[in-house]
Amino acid sequence: MAGPIIPARAVIPFLVGMMLFTGVCNTLLTKYQDNQCVRNCTDPNPKNRKHFEQPVIQTLQMFVGEMGCWLVVGLMSLYQRYTSSSSSIRYQPLRTSDNDNTNTGGEQQQQQQQDEEDDATSDNASIRSIRSTTPLTSSPATAACPHKSHGGGGHGHTCPSVLRGWRVALLALPAVCDILGTTLMNAGLLLVAASIYQMTRGALVLFVGVFSVVFLRRRLHAFQWLSLVGVVVGVAVVGLAGAIQPDRKHAGGGGGGGADGGEGVEAGEVGADALRVIVGVLMIAGAQIFTATQFVLEEWILERSAIEPIRVVGWEGLFGFSVTLLGMVVLHLAVGRTDAGRYGPFDMVEGWRQFWEHKPVFVSSLLIMVSIGGFNFFGLSVTRSVSATSRSTIDTCRTLFIWIVSLGLGWETFKWLQVVGFVLLVYFTFLFNGIVQPPFEFLRVVEVEELLPEEPIEHN
Repeated sequence: MAGPIIPARAVIPFLVGMMLFTGVCNTLLTKYQDNQCVRNCTDPNPKNRKHFEQPVIQTLQMFVGEMGCWLVVGLMSLYQRYTSSSSSIRYQPLRTSDNDNTNTGGEQQQQQQQDEEDDATSDNASIRSIRSTTPLTSSPATAACPHKSHGGGGHGHTCPSVLRGWRVALLALPAVCDILGTTLMNAGLLLVAASIYQMTRGALVLFVGVFSVVFLRRRLHAFQWLSLVGVVVGVAVVGLAGAIQPDRKHAGGGGGGGADGGEGVEAGEVGADALRVIVGVLMIAGAQIFTATQFVLEEWILERSAIEPIRVVGWEGLFGFSVTLLGMVVLHLAVGRTDAGRYGPFDMVEGWRQFWEHKPVFVSSLLIMVSIGGFNFFGLSVTRSVSATSRSTIDTCRTLFIWIVSLGLGWETFKWLQVVGFVLLVYFTFLFNGIVQPPFEFLRVVEVEELLPEEPIEHN
């Protein structure tokens, strides 16, 4: 029998490394796009230069990357067909000859009926894509009824057949949440440094925890509620650090950077930059409401359907791309072509002109699409091979690397208060997920319930 595509232990370090690498690239390449000048680039006054500020286009390119998951699904299907045909030939049961008097006529009829049932079972398994050799699909038990492994006992639900037909349209709901959340985060990234953006996304834990209690009827322990308060404090400290010592909105094209609060900068400009950072942090933190809603919807759908997470990403990419493209056309007709909206984020004609005519923007867009597709593939492989809680540790390393690279490129300046906020976010996120024990004995529990599926959907 053919072995699994991805060996369990030998390839795990590679998968983790690639998930970390592609995740870091997602944020840094998006920020690199934001720093590209696309109009009045030779003007001696930097305030007159226009940069690539198209969060809707950036959302669209994310969905293109997610649609790339269908390529992986197609390759997996080809592999399953190959292994299925090879297995059926190699393990075909031996038929008894007509001269064999051991089996009576009734036994032969029973054997034929059993063979037909086996063939039907094999066909059904092929349709459901439940193969133990496929690393990105659920195990046979969890794929047939994925809510069994979600920590909630399934809430009394029984799983229907594979999510297909008109029921696939249910995935448009989390896709719409993804559109709103991602676009809002992309707009917030225009206003803050890359590391502050990534740290502020830690507020997701707060909304996932609250929504899981309200809508999914999960139960949080006392130390988890304490963790949510700590996450809020950590996000607030990170935002305060950016407001006290704001970095300039766009780093120089040659990689030079620094804070606007340096010598010769007027106090009014520093105040405007501080306000800009606060608005950006609030936009990014508020976007986590949509992301948490997306997670809850995906959890609700996966509890009631047998469908692989990577197919969910592919369908959401398809729905998200269609809705985003339609929204771009509507916003352009309503706002973008007006005098007030011209050259703005809703001017689709200007946005696509910037996209095609400026090579750094175009190349970085292609790289972002590849990195998002890779992040989904490697992320699902990691959670399949290791555990869902490992995502918290990897995301922490991801934030740290983004911070280091951003500092090295001069896109932002070092802030001690940001270190404090980062430590608070890491500690309370780990505490919430049960990776570290509560400091007091009376807060400790034997087991921490997972609030998300064991194979969470990775996005960006």
